[in-house]
Amino acid sequence: MQRLDRLWQEGEYEELEAQAREFAAEAGRLRGRGRRLALGWYARAMATGAACAHGRGARVLGELESLAAELREADGTPMQELLLMLRCNRMVILNDEGRHAEAEAEGLDILRGVTRLKHLTSVWGIELSVLDNLVSALCGQGRHEEAEAIARGNLPRAEGNTLAALQCGLVRSLNGQGRYDEALTEARRYNPPWVRGHSGGLGLVTAVALHGLGRRSEAEAAARQALTDCERFLHPEHPRIRRARTLLAEITANDPPAEKAAP
Repeated sequence: MQRLDRLWQEGEYEELEAQAREFAAEAGRLRGRGRRLALGWYARAMATGAACAHGRGARVLGELESLAAELREADGTPMQELLLMLRCNRMVILNDEGRHAEAEAEGLDILRGVTRLKHLTSVWGIELSVLDNLVSALCGQGRHEEAEAIARGNLPRAEGNTLAALQCGLVRSLNGQGRYDEALTEARRYNPPWVRGHSGGLGLVTAVALHGLGRRSEAEAAARQALTDCERFLHPEHPRIRRARTLLAEITANDPPAEKAAP
C-alpha cells in the first residue's frame, strides 16, 4: 500500500491504476474476510482515484458508485474515511460532466460526514478537497460570489494539492464576476508545488483573465501553454483539454485568415 501511496504523490496515475488493480485481485485471494475486504476496497479506491485524476473519471463512475455502496455497509473509522474520499472523487466527475447541482449536493452531504468524523481522526485534507470541488460546483452554476468566499476562506490553511486547486478556483470565481485584474493578481500570488492532475489548470484561468483584460497576445500564449501542458500530462479524454481548445479558439476567433500559398 505504501507503494500505491508513493505513486499517487508522484502523479504516476497510469502505473498506479494498473498496480492497484493487481493488488485488488491479490487481496481477493486472502483468507481472512475482513482483511480481504479492507485491502480490496482500498486498492479499488486508489485505482478509481487515479483514473479520475488522469481524466478518465466518466469511465469509472459506475465502478466508483458500486464501491461506495459497499463501503456504506462497512464498519470502522478508516472505511468511513475511505468512503468520504471516494465520494469526493465522485464530485470531481460530476463537475467534469457538468452536473454541478448534483456535485454541490454531494459535497454538502460529505461535509456533514466530515463533521461526524472530526473527533475520531484527522480529516482536514478531505474537507479541503471537498471545498475545492464545491467551489467548482458553484462556479458551474454561476454562483461566483459564493465560490469566491469559500476559496478565500480556506486558502490560508491549504497546502500542496489543495492549495493549487483552491487558487485556481479563486481565480475562476473572480473571472466569473468580470474582476479580471484581481483574478490575475491572485493567479500570481501563490507558487504551489506542481501537481500532475492540475496541469494546465492555472494557465487556463490566467488566460481567461488576460483575455478579459484585452491582452490578446498574452492570453493566446497562456492558453497555448495550458493546452500543451494538458495534452502532455493528462489523458486525451480529460475535460480540461476540451476547455483549453475552446478558449484558444475564442481568443483567436477574430484573427485574419491565413494567407494561402501561391500556386
